[in-house]
Amino acid sequence: MNTYLLLHGGAGSQSMRAFADLLTRRTGTRVLVPTHPGFAGTERPDHLDSVAALARHYDTMLDEQDLHDVIVIGNSIGGWVAAEMALLGNPRLAKVVLVNAVGLDVPEQPVTDVSNLTGAQLAALSFHAPEKRPVGPGPDVGALRAYTGMRMTDPTLRERLAGVKVPVHVVWGASDGIVSPAYGRAWADAIAGAGFTLLPEAGHLPQLEAPERLLALV
Repeated sequence: MNTYLLLHGGAGSQSMRAFADLLTRRTGTRVLVPTHPGFAGTERPDHLDSVAALARHYDTMLDEQDLHDVIVIGNSIGGWVAAEMALLGNPRLAKVVLVNAVGLDVPEQPVTDVSNLTGAQLAALSFHAPEKRPVGPGPDVGALRAYTGMRMTDPTLRERLAGVKVPVHVVWGASDGIVSPAYGRAWADAIAGAGFTLLPEAGHLPQLEAPERLLALV
């Protein structure tokens, strides 16, 4: 039986919890929704200073908890972490699902800088139907900066992705104003055998706007 590891983006682990509950009800299996160290006021050890380091942190957790057949679902920066985990080659990993992931350097499709956006501006870029979503707090910029320096891309990542051996499915909300569908296709093109699915009427967080359709893909 699979174990699911859900890795959140800048919006925090709360952006994954409703989807985790749905996944638990439908699959009856174990679903883990950690908060990245440093987010939501949690402590971040000094050695966790990059996305690659965070990926190693979760890779070690798979071993420590003796988890098997793990499906990692990562949204936004969590997708970047999931991709770095795939590169580590842990045999405990069964599949990786990248949901509107950042991290890839695509000069013609730059990642939107969200550091100075208001809540309303961020919602307008994040959701297909922002009027249906309450304006919440902005991303945890301090934690994002600690891991990414707010660059949100790694120029070395595209070439390294050729080494991914685990199955990967790239899922993208068609209305994402932070990272475009063309950016998502670049992710799929960079990983041999990766699938790509575009979700209409969903933005940067399909787990919130299209949970049932996302569930059908994982």
